[in-house]
Amino acid sequence: MNPVLAKTPAALIFDLDGTLLDTEPLYTIATQKVLDPFDAEFTMALKKQCMGGDSRRSARITIDHLDLPMSVDEFLSNREVFLRPLFEDAPEIKGAGQFITDLSESGIPFGLATSSHQHLCDLKLSRKPWGTFFQQVVCGDHPELQRGKPDPDIFLLCAEKLQADPHRCIAIEDSPSGIKAARAAGMQVIAVNSPYVEPGELTEATLTIDAFDELNPLLANWGN
Repeated sequence: MNPVLAKTPAALIFDLDGTLLDTEPLYTIATQKVLDPFDAEFTMALKKQCMGGDSRRSARITIDHLDLPMSVDEFLSNREVFLRPLFEDAPEIKGAGQFITDLSESGIPFGLATSSHQHLCDLKLSRKPWGTFFQQVVCGDHPELQRGKPDPDIFLLCAEKLQADPHRCIAIEDSPSGIKAARAAGMQVIAVNSPYVEPGELTEATLTIDAFDELNPLLANWGN
């Protein structure tokens, strides 16, 4: 057991996309559909630049990289047309739902800090039995949020809403941008391995896992 993480945290704060839900392939599909009329390709290298950050920042990176004749708002609006039907049945990362369910019975506070806008977050979680278990949810368009990931604001705001000391919180993330944001907030980080991220890009995390069941010993220890 990782000794740094063995102490019961004040709260756990989760990312959503790529951490709890396997939505990254869905973003790829939808983005490519937006690009098809321009004969442009959403390459893996470009996707890696966009992952984990604020949606407007990611849109701007894509537009500038491919020299697309559209605004950030137009890009996001066009992409959402394709995303919405995909999000309704977004698959969960293996073991994520069970872990959230078990965590909800532990008495440890936990929240969600996602760059997704509220209406899309709601859509992604609408058919998940565990989607309503979070005590606090802070989305990328939260009125009190000043800056998105990789700045720490979203994690600090979620900790504040949970009335938890951020230095005693653990964040669960999957992207280098998200890990950077959580570390800047003073949190320990558990990283979920992703096929979109090279192992060397997760080195700032306190612990890296391949599956949520690897956290069961920690959760059992926190419950004691």
